[in-house]
Amino acid sequence: MIVVSDTSPIANLIQVGRLDMLREVFQEVLVPPVVFEEIMELSHFGIDLAEFKQAAWIKTHPVNDIGKVRNLMRELDAGESNAIVLAQEVVADWILMDERAGTKIAESMGLHPIGLVGVLIKAKEKKLIEEVIPVVLELRETAGFWISDKFLSRIKHELGE
Repeated sequence: MIVVSDTSPIANLIQVGRLDMLREVFQEVLVPPVVFEEIMELSHFGIDLAEFKQAAWIKTHPVNDIGKVRNLMRELDAGESNAIVLAQEVVADWILMDERAGTKIAESMGLHPIGLVGVLIKAKEKKLIEEVIPVVLELRETAGFWISDKFLSRIKHELGE
């Protein structure tokens, strides 16, 4: 399975000490160099990146079509644009991305975006976590992960939590 990630899913999991969950769900995750650099910038905010630096299963992979990246950057940030182009180039099974504009564009380009909540649901299905909602609330409180109350209620109802 080939999985490419944007910055936010990895950054959020780092902040709650659950980065390893990505490895347990996907085994390996590719990130474009720009995403790697954006994650490294978190150290300037006092965020411990030791787990990320030691995660050999997160691999930096170059993006070839810089022209396509530039076109996407008219609507998206550098991390999202690079992740989408990389996902297309490596024919990724999933692209990890939470931002609505990015996921819509990724879908329109034939990609399969999955957000952090989707990753948590997969983790629950694999019995890596017992419940999704407590992790979402931890992400919300600790990492500033944004999720609407309406969506949170819907997830709670659908998962029976």
